[in-house]
Amino acid sequence: MIDKKIISAEEAAGLVNDGDVVMLGGFLACGSPLNLLEALQKKGTKDMTLVCNDTAFHNAKTGEMTGVAPLVLNKQFKKMVVTHIGTNFETQRQMNAGETEVDLVPQGTLAEQIRAGGFGLGGILTPTGVGTEVEKGKEVIEIDGKKFLVEKAIKGDVALIKARTADKAGNLIFDKSARNFNPLMATACETVIVEVDEIVETGALDPECINTPGLFVNYIVLTKGAK
Repeated sequence: MIDKKIISAEEAAGLVNDGDVVMLGGFLACGSPLNLLEALQKKGTKDMTLVCNDTAFHNAKTGEMTGVAPLVLNKQFKKMVVTHIGTNFETQRQMNAGETEVDLVPQGTLAEQIRAGGFGLGGILTPTGVGTEVEKGKEVIEIDGKKFLVEKAIKGDVALIKARTADKAGNLIFDKSARNFNPLMATACETVIVEVDEIVETGALDPECINTPGLFVNYIVLTKGAK
């Protein structure tokens, strides 16, 4: 298997262009590639569409932020497709002020839309949201007397994901619950960049423990300070 290119966080940020659809792994910044986000913030890439579980934490009183929150504050996203924004004051403010478009999606639905994108499907059928605000503007199909919403697949230009360990071929092992959306997003984007805490030789990982095959990974970034 061909080894993947190991690059710096700054080089990785250079692969993300203005206007790209960026999928970001993580759940309230757990399992998010923090070094990649820092580099992308400094680069100032703009007009991106963020696909992520959430927009992490931004404390309105203290100004403390985690994960993707500094990029939100910089207004680097023209649209955010997320499952909730309750922990980020700035995302709420931008949405209410009409400065950013926020598409709130049920969590399971978002995961399945990304999975559909990665598996080459056109979309999914789900009963979640039928008869609610979620249904507005969407096609409804009835099967065996039960209504389902048609939710289209989501694909991205770049996936920024986080794993614990990669071998040089890009095979990945995630760290417990930090796995979350990361494996799904690795299948659904044209370019996949993974930040890892450890890089080992190809063949050193037990194949039974690999969560994402290197087939899906394009570039590897070693977390700052890791060996």
